Amino acid sequence: MDVADFDFALPSGLIAQAPRPAREDARLLVLNRDGGVEAHTTVAALPKWLRCGDLLAVNDTRVFPARLLGRRVPSGGTAECLLLERLDKDCWDAVVHPGQKLRVGERMRFEGHGRVIDAEILERRFFGRRLVRLTMDGLGDIGEAIDVVGHVPLPPYIKRSDRAEDRERYQTVYAQSRGSVAAPTAGLHLTERLLQTLVANGVGRVDVTLHVGYGTFKPVRVDRVEEHTIEPEHYTISERAGSALNAALDTGQRVIAVGTTTTRALESAWRQGRVTAGEAVSELFIRPEHRFAVVGGLLTNFHLPRSSLLMLVCAFAGRERVLAAYAEAIRLRYRFYSYGDAMLIL
Repeated sequence: MDVADFDFALPSGLIAQAPRPAREDARLLVLNRDGGVEAHTTVAALPKWLRCGDLLAVNDTRVFPARLLGRRVPSGGTAECLLLERLDKDCWDAVVHPGQKLRVGERMRFEGHGRVIDAEILERRFFGRRLVRLTMDGLGDIGEAIDVVGHVPLPPYIKRSDRAEDRERYQTVYAQSRGSVAAPTAGLHLTERLLQTLVANGVGRVDVTLHVGYGTFKPVRVDRVEEHTIEPEHYTISERAGSALNAALDTGQRVIAVGTTTTRALESAWRQGRVTAGEAVSELFIRPEHRFAVVGGLLTNFHLPRSSLLMLVCAFAGRERVLAAYAEAIRLRYRFYSYGDAMLIL
């Protein structure tokens, strides 16, 4: 299948640059997998579309302020470091900028609010990736210093600097497990009040964890879908969550995944006819012709053209049906991407 089959034209004015004033105010397009667009409403109306017995699965990963902005040492030129994954006490997989100038042995310094973090390039990788050692003078925890000095890693299509409010709004209300460099954005629309209403209506909930990595921004650089690969991401499904998911499937209840990251964790954990609890790494590329074993409904944002996330949604609901829904969303001026509106597919 050609990657070009997942292309569409999106007016730049529809790329949301900031969240709506209230999470539940996001618009919601309801798509029927056996038909087409069924309704245009808001996320606040979600309880109307989920039924007693449904099981809502959410990703409780927590975004950390992974973007460090500072200067090169000793030249003083600007430098940026996006931390991707902590490999041991001091070393991180990271993306640096300017990538061509920051070679092995180069140093950077990031500081703010009385904290100073020094970085040294240990190894050069690909597409701006580096192995970086982070150190700090004196006592203190480097993770705590990153929280103070770092910036919210907003996606590159948000053309502004991060603000103080992004620390709260670019985070789900149920975020617990620190480790993501991007938010599981479908969950940004949910509030404690809305979740409580769903529970009162008989909708169950399980939390799983998949730490969202840099691969969520990774462009598809091949022409054929089958040639693309997904970067590995760590996920955890507790024994309690696994039992609840298997019980729902055994009794024919719908599992509604909040977001593509939750979907990947659930489908990756399906082995030998059961959801398998535990910690693992997902490299699953969900594309058309994938047979869904766990997920029976999906709440998701509107994704980039030619992206692996769009391919996942098309795998769930059909390429032509999804692209037709996207065309209608564009016509009605829905907001796209991380701070945009949402689609519920049932």
